[in-house]
Amino acid sequence: MQRFRHIAHVADRRLSILIAALAALLVFAVMWDAFVAPARRHRPPPVSVVVDSVPAPAPPHPVDSARPVQVAPAGNQPGYFDQLARADSRRRIRSSAGYTYLNEVVAESADSGLHRWDDRRTRAVRVYLPAGAVANFQPAFLDAVRSGFERWADAGIPVRFAMEADSTQAEVKVTWRVQFDIDRTGQTDLTWDQDGHIVSGTVILATFDPKGRPLTPDDVRVVAIHEIGHLLGLDHSSDSSDLMFPSTRVRDLSPRDIRTAQLLYQLAPGSLR
Repeated sequence: MQRFRHIAHVADRRLSILIAALAALLVFAVMWDAFVAPARRHRPPPVSVVVDSVPAPAPPHPVDSARPVQVAPAGNQPGYFDQLARADSRRRIRSSAGYTYLNEVVAESADSGLHRWDDRRTRAVRVYLPAGAVANFQPAFLDAVRSGFERWADAGIPVRFAMEADSTQAEVKVTWRVQFDIDRTGQTDLTWDQDGHIVSGTVILATFDPKGRPLTPDDVRVVAIHEIGHLLGLDHSSDSSDLMFPSTRVRDLSPRDIRTAQLLYQLAPGSLR
């Protein structure tokens, strides 16, 4: 009987040691997944430069957009919750087809993603808006550009722009040129990080259309609204009734322009793949 008790005692001790080892292994696995694995998965975000084309307001001119391909770092796979969020964004974009053109914006994106500013209602995006020193520049053009920014502010987008910045502090710079060599009267160059957050932009405005006709302040206002749409992260619409149509034919934002921008700023930026 004593020998049996001794054997049972030894077995109990071995079982206790095994349970303790398994518990320690489980704690180690949890700590690894929480602290070490994310650090190994992290990569410094590369910066992507995007060039977008903007057409003349009237008469219409076809414009082609050029976008370099963004290559994601190898092994940087989205986590489970990121995948859920992307799936929900794709669902909302699909269900919005018809009353927004955000699906077209994603289709035109080289990385199948959304690009936008952070919520900047309290910390305005700094804009450098200088006078031009080119032919046909008029002081009224500055008010026309300001009116373009105000029009988007009235649309309820959670981004404010402050146009008192100097060239060294600005996140967005507006420049002027006489004329483009191809069919356009404006161009927007954007820079965003790997997560799709826009970090800077340059807007180039012409003072003459591609046929050499001088633009009026109201023409510049229309071009500026279109450009600022790109600056906010929109691409072109395939509907000519939208101001973001490649060859602008209307003089103001359409309801679809506004709804598309509003939906863009309700969704997380970044790739939807």
